[in-house]
Amino acid sequence: MLILVLTSNRFVGFLADAAEGAIPGDLVFLMLAYKMLATLPNIFPVAILVAILLSFIRMANDRELLVMLASGISRRFQLETVFRFTMIFSVFVAIFTLFISPWAEREMEQLKEVARQRADIAGIRPGQFKEFNKGERIVYVQNPSADKLAMEDVFLYIKQDAKKKKQTKQSVLTAESARFRNDRASGNRYVEFDSGRRYVFEDNKRNYQITEFGIYALLTDQTSAQNTGLKTEALSTGELLKSDSPAHQAELQWRISLIISCLLLPILSVLLVQIHTREEKHYVPFIIAISIYLIYSNLLSIAQTLIRKDSVPSFIGVWWIHLFLIGVLWGLHYISSIKPRPDMPQEKLTGDEA
Repeated sequence: MLILVLTSNRFVGFLADAAEGAIPGDLVFLMLAYKMLATLPNIFPVAILVAILLSFIRMANDRELLVMLASGISRRFQLETVFRFTMIFSVFVAIFTLFISPWAEREMEQLKEVARQRADIAGIRPGQFKEFNKGERIVYVQNPSADKLAMEDVFLYIKQDAKKKKQTKQSVLTAESARFRNDRASGNRYVEFDSGRRYVFEDNKRNYQITEFGIYALLTDQTSAQNTGLKTEALSTGELLKSDSPAHQAELQWRISLIISCLLLPILSVLLVQIHTREEKHYVPFIIAISIYLIYSNLLSIAQTLIRKDSVPSFIGVWWIHLFLIGVLWGLHYISSIKPRPDMPQEKLTGDEA
């Protein structure tokens, strides 16, 4: 159910982007698939928490837990059984979190770049002149490439005004092909022309500069390098292990925390149901479990942010939050161990016996 809700939300967002022309229609489902693979690890902890919790609440309401205790199946055995299951589940989560999710993020970034290039080229129609910046740049493209990521037989006219000299410099560029490129180091965006000529001349002058080139790059968008490059979430776990960057350490500890959460949260579910008394409503353990999960999850997010900002040493990191939850689990286990067993009812004393 959680996956269905999340998928629907993402799908609507991608459809809106496709309607605006930001994403090609044929990439919507592929981008949705990669996005879901990248997001699934964040759903696993709350999913296993709710699954174990609802299962034990149902067994408690049907008095199945009481029958199990009366038959000799102790609370400790219940915990051990659930822990064995969560160990297997955590291996699955570890594979997803440490390997599949970063790979999906990298593929997602590549698809975004492809979508951006297609969107840039989509505004230029083959066989027609396209004017930019009020006539300062005019582009003509004969044909798009087969992969729709490049342009073939390109003509470009550029007009530049030199205010100090009060002269206008003009240039004409022809190339066999051109495509958009991003420089991850500087954050700048270029149009890269292949195999062509560039003609430069000024008004009222007969001097021409003719340059033949193999590759010629023209700056189109200048941005900060911090806003470009591979996202931290897309880095492989091996790269994070080798890095001392606070941002990389925060991401690594977050991935490990998702695995630890899948080990601890099911135990929380079992213990809350075990200390549940008959007088309480069946939804009380559910409310308590979700409340503890929200506090726990928010503390992890805050700790991750502090590590990224280098406000907290990485060796402290998020580990103290897991220790805090382990302390809560130990307290709940102690409370459940001192509760009387249902197969050993306590006799009420009459007034004379008292």
